[in-house]
Amino acid sequence: MKTRNKHATLNEVARAAGVGTTTVSRVINGGQRVDPETMARVQRAIETLGYMPSQAARILKGDRTRAIGLVIPSIADPFFSSCAEAAQAIVRANDSVLIVLTTQNDPKEELEAVNMLMRHRVDGLIIAPCNAEDDVLARMLGRISTPVVTLDRPIEGSKIPSVVVDNFAGAKLATEHLIEHGYRRIACLTGEPHLYTIQERMRGYTGAMQSAGLKPALSVDVEDHVSAEKCLLNLMKKAGSPQAVLTLKNITTVAVFETLQKHGVKVPETVALLGYDDFQMAEALRPSISVIRQPIEEIGHAAAELLFERLLNQGASKGGGSLQRRQVVLATRLVLRNSCGCGRA
Repeated sequence: MKTRNKHATLNEVARAAGVGTTTVSRVINGGQRVDPETMARVQRAIETLGYMPSQAARILKGDRTRAIGLVIPSIADPFFSSCAEAAQAIVRANDSVLIVLTTQNDPKEELEAVNMLMRHRVDGLIIAPCNAEDDVLARMLGRISTPVVTLDRPIEGSKIPSVVVDNFAGAKLATEHLIEHGYRRIACLTGEPHLYTIQERMRGYTGAMQSAGLKPALSVDVEDHVSAEKCLLNLMKKAGSPQAVLTLKNITTVAVFETLQKHGVKVPETVALLGYDDFQMAEALRPSISVIRQPIEEIGHAAAELLFERLLNQGASKGGGSLQRRQVVLATRLVLRNSCGCGRA
C-alpha cells in the first residue's frame, strides 16, 4: 500500500465522497442540513484519507482556536496544579486544549503571560490574579473582547466573573473551633499578606478572636521553613506563649509542625495546631493535622464551566462584555483530626 507523504486536503475528501467542499465543511462542523447517507459517505472519505481540518486555516477565517489560557502562580503548588487538572477536564470535554502559564505572583510576569495568550488568540482566559487591586491588569482585561474568569482571587472593582472560596468564613470557623477547645492564646502565622486570600483569612481569624474578647497575635513574615521556625520559637520564648497556632498556608502548617516536633513540643498537649488547606500527609502524620479543606477540584471545574458559559453567550452579548458580573463563592470544610485537641482522652 502506498504511504501518503502529505496531508489530505478538503478538495480530495470532497472528490472521494462525490460532494462539494461546502458539504464536507458542514459535516466537519456538525453535519447540519446534511442527509445521513451523504454524511456517512463523507465521514468514510475523511477516515480513509486521514483528513485533519487545518486549525490554522480556521483561525484565519475568524473561527475559534479551541484553546483556553490558564494563568496561575505556580504548577509546583498542589492547590493550583489540582485546579489546573480540574479545569483541563472541563476544557477537554468542550473539545479544547488548555495552555498553562505561571507568574510566581509577579505582576510583570502576569501581564506578559496574558499578552502572550492574547497573541495566540485563545478563546478564553482563566487567571488567578497576583493582586486583586491591580488597576493595570483590570484595565488590560477590560479592553479585550476575550471572555475572562478569575480563579481563587477576584479583581476588585471590575465586572470580571470570579470563582472564589469563602476564606473569611473558613478562617473564622477554624479560630472558633480552637476557642471552643478552651485555648485563649491563639497565634496566627502566615506570609504573603498582600494576597486577597490571605487577607480574607486574616480577617476571619482577627474577627473571631475579637468577638471572643481575645487579643489577636498575627505574624505575617513567615515565607519559608526557616522564617516559620524563627517566628514560632520567638513566640514561645515570650511570656504568655501560644496555646494554639492557626496557620494560613499548608507550607506554613508543615513548617510549624516540624518545628514543634524538632524541639520536643507535644502537639496538642502543649501547643495545638490547625492549618488552612489540606495536604497529602496531613492524615498520616502523628498526630494527624486538623485543617480547613478547600474544594479544590470544584474551584477548577466551576471556573472553566463559567468561562464556557460566557463563550456560549458571546453571540447574544457581543464580546461577552455586557454580561453581568457573577461571583461563585464556594464553602470550605473543617476536617477534624488530632492536632487541634480532638480525639484526646
